[in-house]
Amino acid sequence: MTIIPVALGNRSYDVVIEDGLLGRAGAKLFPFARNGRLVVVTDENVWAALGDTFVAGLGGLEAATIVMPAGEVSKSWAGLSTLIDQLLALGIERRDHVVALGGGVIGDLAGFAAGIVNRGCGYVQVPTSLLAQVDSSVGGKTAINVAAGKNLVGAFHQPELVLIDPAATATLDPRHVAAGYAEIVKYALIEDPGFFEWLEANGAAVIAGEAEARVHAIATAVAGKARVVAEDERETRGRRALLNLGHTFGHALEAATGFSDRLFHGEAVAAGCALAFDFSASRGLCSAEDAARVRAHLARVGLPAGLREAGVEASGAELVAAMMTDKKKEGGRLPFILAHGIGQAFVDKSVELAEVEGFLDGSAKP
Repeated sequence: MTIIPVALGNRSYDVVIEDGLLGRAGAKLFPFARNGRLVVVTDENVWAALGDTFVAGLGGLEAATIVMPAGEVSKSWAGLSTLIDQLLALGIERRDHVVALGGGVIGDLAGFAAGIVNRGCGYVQVPTSLLAQVDSSVGGKTAINVAAGKNLVGAFHQPELVLIDPAATATLDPRHVAAGYAEIVKYALIEDPGFFEWLEANGAAVIAGEAEARVHAIATAVAGKARVVAEDERETRGRRALLNLGHTFGHALEAATGFSDRLFHGEAVAAGCALAFDFSASRGLCSAEDAARVRAHLARVGLPAGLREAGVEASGAELVAAMMTDKKKEGGRLPFILAHGIGQAFVDKSVELAEVEGFLDGSAKP
């Protein structure tokens, strides 16, 4: 068992990582039950695949379960309203805890609902996708999507515990696993060149589900995020902004593909990381060799490493317009996470969007 603390004063919590943890989660969840009952929020796909294992591992605790439709459709005003109505119908109280059992959509949605129902109650993250395990379950960002863009309505609301069972990802199809792996690579690219070298040698084993490799990759990525979150919980000092590497480009790619299954979030982040390094190289900030290493590794594990590979045909102007809905813009300017090299990401607030537009148009050419 690996335990990684997220040090946030009186909002501190542990991330517990262990193979098979889902099947014996009751011991960890018992303190969060009221009168032997847990309120669990999940989705149709996760409940069908893992519900029996989860219930069997509760050790006699009752699960009052709310099953939401799978996919981004639930991460909406309508989904939030439906969930809150059901939580209130179950008699949720301010001292109660919601258990979010699922991927990033369920974690974001259930966490946001927990943050506002009865003016806020606690919640526990039990992430079941690789992407949620290494990224969205840790750090307290909760949100829904609205017509203007992705994750534009939400709140910082830290969980009180995160339980990660790497074995739960065995139910995922290979494409979802690769999408989650993109967030692991992202952490290496931000500040850990040694970890990137390890991934170059072991990435295929991580994606294939080799237990020791996957646990190591998850634990390393989570520890990296925990350090950053502890230093800059609400992204006010610039440090946490580094976690957005690949996301400014990536969100534009998601918008261009209709926030659909044409391009998963992790796939967009992978392509976005490649674009961030290519753009950095084009500006003379990092070597072309490092940018090529990033593209080569992503391609080797089956992830898109550019616009064409991501299936994006939008123009540079269209992609830049999509970027301008980003919640991170300040004074009308958009900060970009660029790099001086692998493991040397930084925030650049001086980028002119006309330059980005020209770069993207050039990247789209064969």
